Amino acid sequence: MPVTDNYLQCTLSLFRYYRDLGEKALAQVTDEQISWEPGPGSNSISLLVRHLSGNMRSRFTDFLTSDGEKSWRNRDAEFEEVYADKAALLADWESGWDCLFAAIDPLQASDLERIVYIRNQGHTVLEALNRQLAHYAYHIGQLVYLCRLLAGEGWASLSIPKGQSDAFNREKFAGEKSRKFFTDK
Repeated sequence: MPVTDNYLQCTLSLFRYYRDLGEKALAQVTDEQISWEPGPGSNSISLLVRHLSGNMRSRFTDFLTSDGEKSWRNRDAEFEEVYADKAALLADWESGWDCLFAAIDPLQASDLERIVYIRNQGHTVLEALNRQLAHYAYHIGQLVYLCRLLAGEGWASLSIPKGQSDAFNREKFAGEKSRKFFTDK
């Protein structure tokens, strides 16, 4: 497989991985917990999701043809307005991801060298995808941590649970070597 095709496939898999990680974490908190802030000036789950969703819609609406920082986006409000409930949060979360995947699912290897702009700064499509992937991983890590704190003892691990690394590795090494992405089942 050409490296550019592999890059697109891996990037899509990583975006899906981080979306799923966030969804599994969000499933473990209540309506009341989504607006909790650990301290003054900190972000709640609600604010993180609003920011992520707003960023996705801005960056990926007309991805190849317009600046990624849209005039209709109010970034500052993303850090002020909380959702009424978890259902509204999840609907907005899904809206952001739908916009992202609608823009990048059809990309071809030949698109990776095209120039797109974010605040008038030119990026190749490859650079823009890397920028957004890193940004979303950063905030989803924060979101997962907040969910973990709030879920407490009821938390269901999203990775290898503490004390189970040896068993996990035994299972993996018991299988045949194969070429697949780490998120593949």
